[in-house]
Amino acid sequence: MTLNWNEITAGQELPAHECGPVSRWVLAMFAGGSGDHMPVHVDIDFARKFGMKDVFAHGMLSMAYLGQLLLKFARQEHIRNYAVRFTSITPVNARVSCTGKVLEKFEADGERRIRVAIQTKIDDGTVTLEGEAVIAVP
Repeated sequence: MTLNWNEITAGQELPAHECGPVSRWVLAMFAGGSGDHMPVHVDIDFARKFGMKDVFAHGMLSMAYLGQLLLKFARQEHIRNYAVRFTSITPVNARVSCTGKVLEKFEADGERRIRVAIQTKIDDGTVTLEGEAVIAVP
């Protein structure tokens, strides 16, 4: 996608990105690819020892989904900052919706930039991640 400074407005929604369901297979593949083999994400018996009903997704998996949202909107080399906070877990078999909205346009370090609010929600509407990204607009 090519961003056009004159066409971007505060309040503009980014194209939504839908992911999932987050299956056990996805969790196993993410564990292998990321090197994060925490048992709470892949071993139901381990998860139950800590009071969980089942395994749940890695927070970084949802962060990767948000990264995909950003990359549908802008080129990787234009992302200047990307930060989130984890607000809830993503249970196994959940579907994840990634959304974003332009908060402001500004200039910094000789570049035109936008600040974007981003978040993930699961099927029941629970927000699991929220944060912001700053993107340069050439």
